[in-house]
Amino acid sequence: MNDRSLGVWVIVALAVSSSIGVLMLPGGVRTGHPRTGLEMWTFARPHAEMYEPIIAERNARTGPDVHLAQISRAAMEQRMLGGFFAGTPTADLIEVERGIAGRAFTGPIESVGFTDLTKRLESEGLLDAINPKSFTPWTDRGRIFGIPHDVHPVLLGYRKDLTDAAGIDMDAIETWDDFARALRPVMTDENGDGEPDRYPLAFWPTDIDKVELLLLQGGGRLFDDEGSATLSNETNARLLARMVSWCGGPDRIAAKVPDFSGSGNTLKAQGYAVCYFFPDWMCDVWDREIESVSGKMRLMPLPAWEKGGLRTSVWGGTMLGIPRTAKDFESCWAFAKYLYFSPELARTLYREGDIITPIVEHWDDPVFDEPDPYFGGQAKGRLYIEFAPDIPARSSSPYNRRALERLGDAGLRTLADANRLGIYSADSLAPFALQHLADAQAEIERQMSRTKIFRDEDAARRRGESDARRLSDGSGGDG
Repeated sequence: MNDRSLGVWVIVALAVSSSIGVLMLPGGVRTGHPRTGLEMWTFARPHAEMYEPIIAERNARTGPDVHLAQISRAAMEQRMLGGFFAGTPTADLIEVERGIAGRAFTGPIESVGFTDLTKRLESEGLLDAINPKSFTPWTDRGRIFGIPHDVHPVLLGYRKDLTDAAGIDMDAIETWDDFARALRPVMTDENGDGEPDRYPLAFWPTDIDKVELLLLQGGGRLFDDEGSATLSNETNARLLARMVSWCGGPDRIAAKVPDFSGSGNTLKAQGYAVCYFFPDWMCDVWDREIESVSGKMRLMPLPAWEKGGLRTSVWGGTMLGIPRTAKDFESCWAFAKYLYFSPELARTLYREGDIITPIVEHWDDPVFDEPDPYFGGQAKGRLYIEFAPDIPARSSSPYNRRALERLGDAGLRTLADANRLGIYSADSLAPFALQHLADAQAEIERQMSRTKIFRDEDAARRRGESDARRLSDGSGGDG
């Protein structure tokens, strides 16, 4: 049995086992009794709570009814991939986040379980209606397989009470070098233990989502447009070395502050780090979990890597896709547009989750001008929208998460080299980073080789189709 066959059977086995749990969900995805209408899955409880009243109002007016179920990421991944690769049932509409969606893009284009929406989006003029960069995580080999749920631009959140006390003018900061110089006064040692009581930035090489957003901001890439791994290059090495230089030596400015944990929230409330990466959804997380700093926080554009450079990045993402096995594509398509293009949903996403809609026509809604007391009355929605068109493009590779993990490993090994040799300048660390990135790329390429034959065949077929079209319309060939 080859690796691909074994992998498929593992997915099938997981799908069967997870199906039992899915069948038993309250109001479940499959109840054991045939149910008319369309079924939709989402992984996010907050999303489900926002959608339920919109769906109920829609179901009362028109059919077919849509039945929504919120299931765990693990159950969704197993059920979705099991359905795509082995023909087991899935929902008619699936809302899935980036880390899982990419796994559906393994192998030839014909094996992708989501319906190709490219032509429909083009014919209905929807490509211009949605923030263009928000399509990139759901685009594989030129085909779009999902409607974007969000944009998730990243800003820098900071403790204004602490920067004011240190006499720091945050508006004067343009680059990361400016940031490192300007924030150094916050690194005081008030308890006399020989270590700073706080650091300028919450960051560590193991924070792979932050490593990715910084890499993207600086023009780095993990995969090229054809899906080939590109971890090992001079740009990535230079950027990674600069990140590592923040984490050690006499000029250290970064500290590890865990996200989504009680211990991390305690450090945030104490001001152990002054500045944090804030995608739009992170505002809601802080508002709910760290009430003690309400009114003390502010948002600003990210410092650029170089003067005139990009002042934002992107972190996270969700799409709504229609599986090829959906019972009624036209009804699914109509509902997907009804839900995602709804102005009511755009306002609800922002008011309840601080999420900026990717639907451009809704950006003028006054909701985004509302002052937020948590951020000292800033109209933060307008600031996020200002930078929404500038988010960097992202890879849809099914290997992206593994590549990020290896990228984090490369960062840690580079930091170990720095501590072992006592060298902490980015220029000195770049050769070490490049070597570790080469090792990381080799590992990813070994993993990718299992499906490379299918990608190569698909690319050759697409080139053949393109040549055939040129010949048929007289634009190519010898004439």
